[in-house]
Amino acid sequence: MTLNFSAKITVDAKEKSTAIYDSVNTDNEFYPENPVKTKIEFNDKILISVETDQLAHLRANLNSTLRLIQASYDSIESVKI
Repeated sequence: MTLNFSAKITVDAKEKSTAIYDSVNTDNEFYPENPVKTKIEFNDKILISVETDQLAHLRANLNSTLRLIQASYDSIESVKI
């Protein structure tokens, strides 16, 4: 029996959401060999859906994606005028 693990996370960064989505989704699109099925959507908020048969892969993918979101947010904040 194979177990599937999945998670959905919604991120609302207000006016920064579009820029963060563009940054994170680009990274996701250029990693086709990713063992985790990762889908990132945007509709006023960023929706991240991940699915895999390995719990460790799910955790690692979510950690990486959330760190990218945090780094994008922090970069935008650092150039605030």
